[in-house]
Amino acid sequence: MPELPEVETTVRGLAPVLTGQRLTRVIANRADLRRAFPVDLGQRLTGATVTGLARRAKYGLIDTDRGDTLVFHLGMSGRWRVDPSERLAHDHLEIDTGSGRQVVLNDPRRFGSIDLMPTAEIAAWPPFAALGPEPLGPDLTPEHLEARFAGRIAAVKLLLLDQRIVAGLGNIYVCEALNIARIAPTRPAGQIAPERLAALVDAIRAVLLSAIEAGGSTLRDYARPDGELGYFSKQFRVYGREGEACPCGGTVERRIDGGRSTFWCATCQR
Repeated sequence: MPELPEVETTVRGLAPVLTGQRLTRVIANRADLRRAFPVDLGQRLTGATVTGLARRAKYGLIDTDRGDTLVFHLGMSGRWRVDPSERLAHDHLEIDTGSGRQVVLNDPRRFGSIDLMPTAEIAAWPPFAALGPEPLGPDLTPEHLEARFAGRIAAVKLLLLDQRIVAGLGNIYVCEALNIARIAPTRPAGQIAPERLAALVDAIRAVLLSAIEAGGSTLRDYARPDGELGYFSKQFRVYGREGEACPCGGTVERRIDGGRSTFWCATCQR
């Protein structure tokens, strides 16, 4: 599933194509993805001008001058294509602009979603209302983690994946950040010292920024809007590298936590 860096890369790729542009044609080629498209999607967006793009957790936001925001989630296999030269079987949403550009949402597995929300109500929208702070924003601090982890015996990795504690973190980047911070994924969160939480916050930001710079990680179906593949996977320290060498010289191990693969190094992560 595309994670925060992949969504951020997607938003940055769409921004120069859509920002300031009037939408001249919005066509849904089917009735639904994971859930139904808004029935008035085309009516509300056609003729609107895009005022900006942003990201919240793993969702992309496209704001318009009509006070509506198109909210997209890429699900397991979704990706936006810019000015495609051919139509593909799973191109489910087409958006044309007044400059002659086109963006098309392709989603073979149809686990993604498209919603259209009043911009003023976005923060209160149920998927957003309970989200924790953005990991790249100023509100993710060691003090925030210390307060949310206080008294918790649950494994730190599982709590970092809880979107109510930190918004947008996914399995790949949590594994990588914990390795950088040298914290075992199984360590009870409430037992992590403040100075190690500071190192963890720094590691989370560092790995996400590096992944965004690299265009994300190409796993299965993900590609950037320009069609290029993200290449951060070539920089993985531990993820997907069971039996290989950790940067510390130890050996990467794999375990299952909460139904997901955890990759870590017992030599350096304590």
